[in-house]
Amino acid sequence: MSTGDLLNVDPVELKFPFELKKQISCSIQLSNKTDNHVAFKVKTTNPKKYCVRPNTGIVLPKSSCEVTVTMQAQKEGPADMQCKDKFLLQTVKAPDGATPKDITAEMFNREAGNVVEECKLRVVYVFSPQHTPSPDGSEVTENGQANAAEFVMAARTFTDDVQDKSTEAKALMTKLTEEKNKAIQQNNKLRQELVSGTGRDIYRTAEARNKQKWWWSVIHACCLVRLDRISHGVHHEEIVNLYGTSWLVGIFFLYFPSFWISKLQ
Repeated sequence: MSTGDLLNVDPVELKFPFELKKQISCSIQLSNKTDNHVAFKVKTTNPKKYCVRPNTGIVLPKSSCEVTVTMQAQKEGPADMQCKDKFLLQTVKAPDGATPKDITAEMFNREAGNVVEECKLRVVYVFSPQHTPSPDGSEVTENGQANAAEFVMAARTFTDDVQDKSTEAKALMTKLTEEKNKAIQQNNKLRQELVSGTGRDIYRTAEARNKQKWWWSVIHACCLVRLDRISHGVHHEEIVNLYGTSWLVGIFFLYFPSFWISKLQ
């Protein structure tokens, strides 16, 4: 309540139970505590949003008057849930027997020497549990709050499941990576063993071929000498001179070529 020299104003805060898409009203009680007629005028910072009835009037001596302020239906709520709208109530003594029709704008002009009292009123939004606006201006009911709570719980459960599955996936990837590394190591080991074994086999094969070439060359030479001897009468001494220190081998193969050829085969 605001107490001035002329009127008592109750309340000084205009509380609106805010609801979207609905007109909301609140009342101001003006009480004249003097023996004079008192004229009043109500102004607002947002005239398109509010409707004041009456916005001007006369309060009789020792009597009261009610002013109704109606807020038009709003499509969305304020971003910060706060209202910055304000009202200004101006009061001034009026001549005896004055009526609302006698009120003029000049009566509230201080420059004309009139004593004008002013009372500032601010607007407050009141939200009931059944109708609570969300920050984006949408309306949330009790069921909506319950649904929101359920949604939050479901989201948390989903997040936990995702985290668990992510942990399991990481463990599986680690296990697969270890198995892959083991397989690569085993493969490299087998390759080394294969290369080593192949090298030994190649060496043995080359050595056998070398031996085979030496023996076959001796056999081939002996066969040729034998043929020359038979065909042209080559003497034993010539064969010995031909093979030098290997004359024993030459003689041996000269007389027994077919026997050694069958053995080597």
